[in-house]
Amino acid sequence: MYTLVIVDDEPAILEGISRLLDWKALGFQRIRTARSSFEVVSHVVDWEPDVCLVDVRIGDELGYELIRHLNGMGVRSNYIMMSGYDEFEYACEALRCGALDYLLKPIDKDMLEKRIRQVVVEKLHGTVPEEVPRDADPVLQRSFEELSPLVRKIVMIVGMEYGQHISLKVIADRFRMNATYLGQIFIKETDMKFSEYLMAMRMYVARDKILNTDEKISVVAAEVGYSNMNYFYQHFHAFYHVTPSDMRAGKREEG
Repeated sequence: MYTLVIVDDEPAILEGISRLLDWKALGFQRIRTARSSFEVVSHVVDWEPDVCLVDVRIGDELGYELIRHLNGMGVRSNYIMMSGYDEFEYACEALRCGALDYLLKPIDKDMLEKRIRQVVVEKLHGTVPEEVPRDADPVLQRSFEELSPLVRKIVMIVGMEYGQHISLKVIADRFRMNATYLGQIFIKETDMKFSEYLMAMRMYVARDKILNTDEKISVVAAEVGYSNMNYFYQHFHAFYHVTPSDMRAGKREEG
């Protein structure tokens, strides 16, 4: 597994980039942040970063000077420069010191993910999960266009109403169809029972809220359709093999 280091003197930027991508899915189990060149130099030997995202200006210091210093220390990493300055001189200096790319702020999520995927495959000789298209269902990981109109309607209803009391029968009644027959169609096309899909969607949303918000876990549970906390904890642990509290605590430790 890989280590990512993010260097920027603005705490909001550090927090934002830490949450911008699903770093774990890309193989990064450890995320370290630093607000100064001194902090990086002090810890870099222990951190052993595989990828460094470095701001072009860190307070009064220059990011590419930091990279040159790390190269002189024998630190071998893959550097990507970030900057709010769209100036050719900065880009040239970044590339001269060995940076792989020069990304302008605000960082474009898709561009960053594309570059990180490329680094993992080409530089770290690792593998990354197949990209899920933007217009794809997050549970099925299939484009909505691949789904039949009927199943597409079902998953879209779940995507909007997962926090409410919803069931296959409720949806079947809306379509004036037999629930058993509708369930058979859903299984045939998705290889999942409707109940399994509904729970997976609720778990997907719950995970995102636990990792990316400060909402109480009881609030998250209610928002995804669980009135019984014990029931929510059982489902979540069975799905992710970790409790909601431990997942959130692990995210904070990485930051």
